[in-house]
Amino acid sequence: MKKYILRISILLTSMMLSSLAMADPDTYRIDNTHSFANWTIRHVASKTSGTFSDVTGKLIIDSTNLANSSVMAKINVLSVNSSHAKRDENIKKEAYLDAAKFNQMTFVSTSVSKIVTASNSSVTVNTEGVLTGNFTMHGVTKEISFPFKVLGFGSDPWGGYRIGIEAHTLIKASDYGFSWASKVGAPVGDDIEVTLLIEGVKQPAEIVIK
Repeated sequence: MKKYILRISILLTSMMLSSLAMADPDTYRIDNTHSFANWTIRHVASKTSGTFSDVTGKLIIDSTNLANSSVMAKINVLSVNSSHAKRDENIKKEAYLDAAKFNQMTFVSTSVSKIVTASNSSVTVNTEGVLTGNFTMHGVTKEISFPFKVLGFGSDPWGGYRIGIEAHTLIKASDYGFSWASKVGAPVGDDIEVTLLIEGVKQPAEIVIK
């Protein structure tokens, strides 16, 4: 009888571990009040920086295997902020971002690779990787890849659960049809350094984010 109970116990434990291993990835809504797409670009002999403060979308995260994760994000071009109102209005004009016609940038991931893991006691988690996907800006779509890091997970003061992610990439404005850097002695450069600071809020399974 004891052997029978032991077998049942082992079977139940195995089933529990198996279900945990096969658990569905979690969905996080990008919190646009705590997420930013920061940019830096050459201006004459120095650099100018700013942010797009309206970032929305969703993260599907498998913390045990980031290869099963994905990202869908939208950036509101009209939310550009360089800490100078007159410059922001100029950036939005047709000569630069043409925000009246192209008011949204999007990124849809296609794969996660080069995953780095970290161990804490007996727990091993994925912490870094390279995200590849299709980035659309100014009506042009290009495949890009960039490294990212999971900064952590934690409970917030409002009863929610959050993830933090940081990513860096560099894009060329000319790849997306912008010609502002093509003139000799142009005051604005072609290379745009981008830092993504993304905070996501875990969603109940029944909520669908589009």
